[in-house]
Amino acid sequence: MITNPLAIIALVLATILLVPMVCRKIRIPSVVGFIIVGILVGPYGFGLIQSGTSIQTLGKIGMLYIMLQAGIEVDVNDFRQQRNNAITFGIYSFIFPFILGVATSLLLGFNWVTSTLLGAMYGSHTLMTYPIISRYGVQKNPAANIAIGGTMLTISLSLLVLAYLKSHYVYTDDLSFWRQASRIAITLLNILLIFPKIAQRFFKRWSDATSGFLIVMTLMVFSAWMAEWAGLEGILGAFICGASLNRLVPNLSPVMQRINFVGNNLFVPLFLLGVGMMIDVSLLWSGWATIVIALVMIATKLVGKWFASWLGQISFGLQKAERQLMFGLTHATAAGTLAIVTIGYETGIFNAEILNAAVLMILVLCTSASFITEYAAKQLALQEQARLEADKTDNSWLLLTVAENRHYELRELSELAELSAPDFANESDWSDATQLVNSQSKAAIIYHPAQPINTISRILVAVPRYAEKEHDFISCFGLIRRLSSQIGARVVFFTNEDTQKTIQALCRRKSKFLRASYREMEDWEDVLMIAKQMAPDDMIVMVNARPSTPSFNPLFEQIPDMLARFFSNHSYMIVYPEQETGNRIPDLLTGDTTQASKTWSIVSAIKKRIVRMMEKRQRL
Repeated sequence: MITNPLAIIALVLATILLVPMVCRKIRIPSVVGFIIVGILVGPYGFGLIQSGTSIQTLGKIGMLYIMLQAGIEVDVNDFRQQRNNAITFGIYSFIFPFILGVATSLLLGFNWVTSTLLGAMYGSHTLMTYPIISRYGVQKNPAANIAIGGTMLTISLSLLVLAYLKSHYVYTDDLSFWRQASRIAITLLNILLIFPKIAQRFFKRWSDATSGFLIVMTLMVFSAWMAEWAGLEGILGAFICGASLNRLVPNLSPVMQRINFVGNNLFVPLFLLGVGMMIDVSLLWSGWATIVIALVMIATKLVGKWFASWLGQISFGLQKAERQLMFGLTHATAAGTLAIVTIGYETGIFNAEILNAAVLMILVLCTSASFITEYAAKQLALQEQARLEADKTDNSWLLLTVAENRHYELRELSELAELSAPDFANESDWSDATQLVNSQSKAAIIYHPAQPINTISRILVAVPRYAEKEHDFISCFGLIRRLSSQIGARVVFFTNEDTQKTIQALCRRKSKFLRASYREMEDWEDVLMIAKQMAPDDMIVMVNARPSTPSFNPLFEQIPDMLARFFSNHSYMIVYPEQETGNRIPDLLTGDTTQASKTWSIVSAIKKRIVRMMEKRQRL
């Protein structure tokens, strides 16, 4: 056994370096590779490393990191759209394994208390394979959002069953329930309300990525500690922390890049190595009782979770690969199972055979979940790559600032809005900026960052009349939708009734959903009323237009003066849609009209689809 700390660190770092390389060569998920290596070097393998406090602590941070990452990377707009589906799937994913688990446990001869706790264990799962879907870039798929939301419900229900049985067997004080309830309330209050305010103030003062990484990780650990203090599991606190910081840590931000780098390359491998070091393969030939119980556990979990995923596919209209993704995400088990089994064993509800069988179940299910998730994520990634991005065109963008050099902020904006190879510029005054924009046909943004963009809570968008008839208004809408998705900011559109109908149709698209609210603004003169409704953390976006375009208004020339007088203390963007080369004003006398815009074509297609669906329902 290796006892020298430097030698242990060298062995662990070499493992983290080499395992992914070897796994890519033999085409198996690296999750499986790390668990296998953990078995080999652990106390039940060759005994090179003793399972000590340091590895257990770092491994626990790895599990917390996975849950934090899941909370941060959830697409807020898509999650809101899938919220009811996530709740429904969470019920599916807990109830069916729970009922099946209670039944099989009773058949094995266990009493009702043991069977109920085993059912709760089958109902829970751990997002161990989430780094796989994050690596393939399909974490915003509807199936992923549904599975992640359902995970929190299954963990909560399992912990409720555990808390009830634990209090029944351990506590004799009648007030213990109320004491725990008050601690849970204090924990949720801190994580959901106080911690985001702390992070927001921190980001406003220190905007560098290193400081942002440290504050996020600090809040994650504090959230996990408070969850355990309240009698819950730390992984639940870490996920809630990630969800509460979602809009402050955009997925494409430098802070998130550091979180992903450190987590995926250090914390997660250490966690997987720790899981492997806990597994005693000698249990496979230690006796038939443990093997039989383990086989029943594995079959119960697989059947229950597969049936929940299949029912979810039918209920939500998902495709086969999406069902496989949900199944892969929701049948892996580690932290939740270990917590339930350990507490059950310590309180005498579980015996040693159940404890050993659960450890074997973790090995098998982590392996199968890795293969299934990798296969499904790869299929969905290929489909996503081939699918036409309706609101992400190949047009080029011009990003510029006026009288201030903000190259870093412009680059950050382009990354968050997913703009491909934009041009950057800085002009000394508004006259030069307007002249530069009007001299080109490409889409343009004039940006003024009064505060870090990840601290913006609302995006107020002023849209002029006939903006939907612009050649490429769809790209401007896509810019706003992607920004809202990245920073988690709510969107409020100020526009007239006709333009509002078009925007509502764009917001309702299934694959590009945007939850927004609307305010009436009949004429551009009314744009000043937005100033009265702005909060300190709001950003205003004005959709502008070049002369000789459908939505151009002579009052646009007053925008610089408006911004200086009423919006100087707020972040703002002036967005110009791309102008069609050779575009000309329609001749109303001869009946000549412009070609339909991309936006209008998409809206027309949506309307036709809705009409066909209604006609089909009437025929049925």
